[in-house]
Amino acid sequence: MTLESSELEFASRYEPYAASGLLYPQREGSPLLEFASGGRVLYLFDRSGPYRGRPGPARVVVHGVLDSQGEGPRVLTADETGRAREALTVVGVSGVEGVGQLLAVSRRVWVVRARLPLVLATFGELPAAQVGAWATFRTVPPLHGFLV
Repeated sequence: MTLESSELEFASRYEPYAASGLLYPQREGSPLLEFASGGRVLYLFDRSGPYRGRPGPARVVVHGVLDSQGEGPRVLTADETGRAREALTVVGVSGVEGVGQLLAVSRRVWVVRARLPLVLATFGELPAAQVGAWATFRTVPPLHGFLV
């Protein structure tokens, strides 16, 4: 099973959810993009190809694979939703965990706004959810970046 059919198709499909931010100069030969958005600096595996990203303002689809270990992704209850606030914490070099509102929902993909939009996917099934619900999540490294 795959989460994308091609890099171009994936970037095109999720372009409306691209995060706006600042792309830092890429080190020669490095597969990582250093991208600042939503008050966080993320290190993203560059899925758009070498030399495409230019330093400066950029729009990037930030994609992560959800960690199904432990509590896994979870939709907040009505009581929890009343106290929910967007949160995003960088975990390790290229992972995140947080709380956010669902902008789009499908069987295997959630688009979550948690300080910035994130396209989060799983190889299994996600809990039943609706757009507008709040959820918690954690990704496994690395996060992927698609320049748009």
